[in-house]
Amino acid sequence: MRALADPTRLRIMRLLSAMELAVGELAQVLGQSQPRVSRHVAILCDAGLAERHREGSWVFLRAAIGSEHSNPVGDALSRLLATAETEDQTFASICAEDRHQLAKIRGAREHSAAAYFAKHADEWDQLRQLHSADQVVEDQLVAALTSTADQGTIGELLDIGTGTGRMAELFAPRADHVTALDKSPDMLRVARAKLQNLPGNAVDLVQGDFLALPFEAHRFDTVLLHQVLHFAQDPAAALAEAARVTRPGGRIAIVDFAAHNREELRDRYAHARLGFTDKAIRSLMKEAGYEPAPPVAMDEGELTVKIWLGTRLGNPAVAGQRKAAQ
Repeated sequence: MRALADPTRLRIMRLLSAMELAVGELAQVLGQSQPRVSRHVAILCDAGLAERHREGSWVFLRAAIGSEHSNPVGDALSRLLATAETEDQTFASICAEDRHQLAKIRGAREHSAAAYFAKHADEWDQLRQLHSADQVVEDQLVAALTSTADQGTIGELLDIGTGTGRMAELFAPRADHVTALDKSPDMLRVARAKLQNLPGNAVDLVQGDFLALPFEAHRFDTVLLHQVLHFAQDPAAALAEAARVTRPGGRIAIVDFAAHNREELRDRYAHARLGFTDKAIRSLMKEAGYEPAPPVAMDEGELTVKIWLGTRLGNPAVAGQRKAAQ
């Protein structure tokens, strides 16, 4: 409560309830210097009301209160701030102007994303021409993951290698929550622009490596690797990490190319693997501790796209025992 005893910090908390923001973006909205805003942010973070996370040279802030954080005091504070904006006309006017300024932030992000797309559009378009239409793949993936979903939700979803954020956008309405991870700060900025109009607590963007996922074990109900595994020099290590963070009974979905001989993709798009056979994926899944299901194939282009599904075995030690036995 002491941390909230300042008008600027009240404004910051209401802004963070709308969307995740960098410190510089907060300073722009508030019309204050970045060092001053940083001091306010430090107080809020020390009090557990907000939290920082780094993406390259950028530091982003998100609210750490609300019903999704399972903190009764934080939940009460979140409701109190919302009520204050409703009941206090002066505070409501200030918050409305702050949110108006957020439109400029959204516009700047979208402009940056558009520039990135324009730079890479030709190479992405060339690759898309080689395989089934994105819509076909997406429809099949949604059907595969939601057909047996409990009460229509796929639970806590981890989108490894989120790239532009399209999978996070697609599954946000079908998941309890989405965590979208990518190693590239540039790609995370593109994803942030795409996802910024979703509810503020729907998706978390995290910078990280698929070989060292920054999450505790058994956290996610569903793990997705969409056109990611062919970049892995060691797919077994990537799947072992995915299995570590998948809850027993949870599922993995791998969307990637079937084995092919388009050698030029190594140089042009940095593909480490020229697709995968069903046997290879089945072996990788079993070694990691998943029970594989029959794959789904889409072969409407030169390259066949496949969806491989697996269910995490109930005993987390199974994968390690199998690997030791081998």
